[in-house]
Amino acid sequence: MAREAQIRFYMDADILGLAKILTQLRADVTYPGDKGGTVRKRSRPACPITTPATRDHVWIPQVTALGWLIVTRDSAIQRHRAEVGAVREHGARMVALAGREAIDTWHQLEVLMAQWRAIERLTQEPGPFIVSVTRTALRTIDLE
Repeated sequence: MAREAQIRFYMDADILGLAKILTQLRADVTYPGDKGGTVRKRSRPACPITTPATRDHVWIPQVTALGWLIVTRDSAIQRHRAEVGAVREHGARMVALAGREAIDTWHQLEVLMAQWRAIERLTQEPGPFIVSVTRTALRTIDLE
C-alpha cells in the first residue's frame, strides 16, 4: 500500500511539459490539473489547482498556504509587478527558470537538474523570495 506523499514543489502552468516528466519521477511535485499518482510507493494527491488557466492572484496564495515552493519559467519576472506583488504579499517562495537556457522542456530540465540541490535547499527558507535560476547561477530578485 502506498503512503501519502508530502508535496514540496508546485510547477507553474508555463512549464507543464517539465512538470509531467518530474511527476513520473518524484512524488513531491505537482502542477495545475495534476490528477495525482503514485511514485515509488508514495501516493500524490490531486492538485487543488485544477486547471492551468487559474490566474496568478488565485493560485499563488493557495500554493503558498500549503507551503510549496513554486517553480516557474519567467526570464523577466522582475518586470511582472503584479506577480512580484503577490509573492511579497503572500510570503511565497518562487524559483524562476530564466534565460534562453529555459526555452523548452529539455533545457528547463537541464537548468533544474544543474541547480537541483540549491533549489531543494530553498524549500527550507522562509518567504517571500524569488530566485532567478540559470544553469550556472542563482540570483535573488529584489521584491521592492
